[in-house]
Amino acid sequence: MTITLSDIASCFEGIYPSIIATRSADGMPNISYLSHILPVDLERIAISNQFFAKTAANIRSDPHVTFLVVDPQSGQQYQLLATWESSADHGPVFDTIAMQLKVSSAQAGLSDMMRLRTIELFNVNEIVTVGNPRLPRTQAKIKPDIAMVAAATHQLADLSDPGEIVAKLLDAVLSVFEFQHAMILLSDAARGVLAAADAIGYNQNLVGAEVPLSVGLIGQAAASGSTLRINDLSRMRRMGEAITETSPEDPFRKEVPLPGLADAMSQIAIPLIVSSAIQGVLFVESKERFAFDNAVTSGLEILARHAALLLALNELLADEAVALPSRRSLATTDTSDLSIDAVYHSFDHSIFIARRYVIKGVAARILLHMLQRGLASTDFEFTNRELRASLSNVLPEFKDNLETRLLLLRRRLDELELPLRLLRTGRGKLLLEIRGRLNLVVEN
Repeated sequence: MTITLSDIASCFEGIYPSIIATRSADGMPNISYLSHILPVDLERIAISNQFFAKTAANIRSDPHVTFLVVDPQSGQQYQLLATWESSADHGPVFDTIAMQLKVSSAQAGLSDMMRLRTIELFNVNEIVTVGNPRLPRTQAKIKPDIAMVAAATHQLADLSDPGEIVAKLLDAVLSVFEFQHAMILLSDAARGVLAAADAIGYNQNLVGAEVPLSVGLIGQAAASGSTLRINDLSRMRRMGEAITETSPEDPFRKEVPLPGLADAMSQIAIPLIVSSAIQGVLFVESKERFAFDNAVTSGLEILARHAALLLALNELLADEAVALPSRRSLATTDTSDLSIDAVYHSFDHSIFIARRYVIKGVAARILLHMLQRGLASTDFEFTNRELRASLSNVLPEFKDNLETRLLLLRRRLDELELPLRLLRTGRGKLLLEIRGRLNLVVEN
């Protein structure tokens, strides 16, 4: 039976290093290990060239080469008999390999060393099994059920609250795919970061934790708009630049640490993308090697893309909400004399409530506006339309992601269990609830 590149797709996940054998013009053989090998189409593969001076010279004098690759699920080895076609230092394939190399080298702490110079393209003429061709293939532990994926998309479609959309997406990751550790980070393009909005499986507060665009697996997935996965972290630094180590919470620390699974073996970052615009990233990790094969990846991408469309649609529809017909007075459910100190720092746009850091950036400025207007008028009800009009000098002119910022703010206040909550009372309608007597200070 003829073996094709698609039949051995798992060999190119980088779990086991591949080997290339070449020979010089005078017949001297040379063996090199490969950091990246990627199928280009059904007949061609590409390899990264960082240091291969001897290999590069050999294939130009004798283009006939042999690759040895290993199936990580069965241990079966394959020889690829191939012919060198060309070299490239730009183009879509080059960009894909360069991005993968950047992510994996950053995870390994080698960001400044592993820089792609060129890629080498080969035509694969024949694929031959090495040794016993009947080695048992380990079946993927998780087989996505397309009916369950479809049911999850139907459940998502019935939601209009962005918080519920995010929560239902994470619920599907757990119920359909049985992954127990996942998080969703939403895009703040104006600041060039992704901010964590919700998660499953982590035993610490994480709402508001940030990852810069282009940093690590999460940031690169957002910057490129492409799904990125690593199916064996044992040869890399555990979380790299995308994840920070957990540390005891400092109430005066103006950042939230992003958690990570200590013994993760596989990770995947899937951009939530609509019309080339990044809504956020779904990040999932597992203790199992090769947890994210092509079938699992495709299933997760279907859910992620569906959720992204709903988040974008909700952003548009929220502006249709009109002013509320009746206004409440100061929204207080606790009539005690509990004193609540809120301090806003103008120099970095960060806000603390009850001496605890809450959030910074545009979300903090939105909260400041709500507090100032509410205290001045005893009116603590808002609509998206009102906020957008009042904060025109604060929100970006293009794609302000107001709903996303409000979701992060709501989740952060709930997570900290502060005596102040932001309640969604309808599409594009909000109520700021304060359980005590608020003292607001604005510092330069």
